[in-house]
Amino acid sequence: RMLSAETDYTYEESTKGVTLTDAGVEKAEKAFGIDNLFDLTHVRLNHAINQSLKAHVSMHNDVDYVVQEGEIIIVDGFTGRLMKGRRYSDGLHQAIEAKEGVEIQNESMTMATITFQNYFRMYQKLSGMTGTAKTEEEEFRNIYNMNVVAIPTNKPIARDDRPDLIFASMEGKYKAVAADIAERHKAGQPVLVGTVAIETSEIISNLLNKYKIPHNVLNAKNHEREAEIIANAGTQGAVTIATNMAGRGTDIKPGEGVMELGGLAVIGTERHESRRIDNQLRGRSGRQGNPGITQFYLSLEDELMRRFGSDNMKNMMMKLGMDDSQPLQSKVVSRAVESAQKRVEGNNFDARKRLLQYDDVLRQQREIIYKERYDVLETDNMRVLVESMIQETIDNVVALYTQGEQRDWNLKAIDDFVAANLLDEGDLKVEDFQGKSAEEINQLISNAVQVRYDEKEEHLTPERMREFEKVILLRSIDTKWIDHIDAMDQLRQGIHLRAYGQNDPLREYQQEGFAMFEDMVASIREDVAKYAMKAEIHNNLEREEVAKGQAVNPKEDGGGSAPKKQPVRKAENVGRNDLCPCGSGKKFKNCHGAGQ
Repeated sequence: RMLSAETDYTYEESTKGVTLTDAGVEKAEKAFGIDNLFDLTHVRLNHAINQSLKAHVSMHNDVDYVVQEGEIIIVDGFTGRLMKGRRYSDGLHQAIEAKEGVEIQNESMTMATITFQNYFRMYQKLSGMTGTAKTEEEEFRNIYNMNVVAIPTNKPIARDDRPDLIFASMEGKYKAVAADIAERHKAGQPVLVGTVAIETSEIISNLLNKYKIPHNVLNAKNHEREAEIIANAGTQGAVTIATNMAGRGTDIKPGEGVMELGGLAVIGTERHESRRIDNQLRGRSGRQGNPGITQFYLSLEDELMRRFGSDNMKNMMMKLGMDDSQPLQSKVVSRAVESAQKRVEGNNFDARKRLLQYDDVLRQQREIIYKERYDVLETDNMRVLVESMIQETIDNVVALYTQGEQRDWNLKAIDDFVAANLLDEGDLKVEDFQGKSAEEINQLISNAVQVRYDEKEEHLTPERMREFEKVILLRSIDTKWIDHIDAMDQLRQGIHLRAYGQNDPLREYQQEGFAMFEDMVASIREDVAKYAMKAEIHNNLEREEVAKGQAVNPKEDGGGSAPKKQPVRKAENVGRNDLCPCGSGKKFKNCHGAGQ
């Protein structure tokens, strides 16, 4: 709130990017009492300032989000509907909560991620039906390999689609819209007014109140009455103001005597960046061969016009001596607007295509991990897999510390690793490894681990050991995968900078993403090996959130009969760093919580 536009920050309309100027950086450094905002120690602060700037400058109340019952709820820019339960990531949602003075909630953690494109590609067959797919034909073909087939209308279209009216300012445009609605309302013709944002719908509503014209407002704030409002929108004299949500698949029935008045009049208060949305709004009128009229009102101050250089047109209007009472109605201007929309659609398509290429890297990894996870859930005996993971961990450690000449081998490091992760301290000593080859050291550790594992299974009973193996596999896979998704997202955020070094960011992302995935798999193996060998198991063994249901508990009577499934009971909730309730004096994570 201390920063001012242009002086302290710049705002790029077309990309919605906000950047601090040198003066803004100085202000920030002074406010937080630091020398250099771009120092590595201030990365989080820099990120928080940027997100706050974005929340204040490029995110608008009643356009991008609404405040309801002390919560920030995102508004879908294409449908106008509220997206409850969805939150902006990377701290942006918290920045908006701070801006609007509501309670700041914890940042959510991404547990799984997939793009819509890859989600739809999981279906064996894809098909769809819509009145507005023709403008997106290229995308359907490129992404889903689907052709768009246009089916002729049942009856010829009798609707009158008029050329756009262009005004110099928004104020002039809104006044003209209100005057047009008043005139049509007086004649009894029903009017549907389409707006891009909730904010615009409320401006028009206030203007109509001045004209004393009764009307209904349908936006994300009062969508509960949607069906009732739409049902009456075609009756004589009805005036309905709606955001994009009403322009989707609703059939407005013309009331008695409406045909003689020219049918339903649809008035658009600005063009959307996607032609599909405009076509959907137009399609509310003139259905089934009925008469109808559609008219779009634009101003040179509209976001779409601003993003694609309306300055020249504005200068031309001024030179011609045109003011707000004289709109410009020209097919040339309408075509210019349409070409601007095509450019935005092209930009959006490129962005989605690029996003899909990046997600394809993650998709391959996701399929491997999910298959592994599914196998764990569906297979009864995971001992072979756990043992192979332990063996691979041993192979890696021995190979790492037995490189070069034998006298240079780091046998102490092998002993330390084995004592910390696989066996008890003193089970094997450095002396046991001396004078042996790498293969012999490997075999010695493997044999000791095998004996220890068999003892553990005998102590626990095979049934409980099988459940224990599943628990540690699922926990390790889930924990590491969640961290990996976050790490891949962080990599994705800054990878575009590699282009400055003449490197293809996508190829760099693929290579680094693969290396990170390999590291994650090795980390899962190491985790499973450690928990399988070192964790102590008690009667509270359960899969927790991983797979809610029933855990296997052995019978306590010692009768040796088959274990009976019992309901899962949540154990006492002890923090990992709290003292263990067993009274040992150790922290919980180092005592009875070692396997959790």
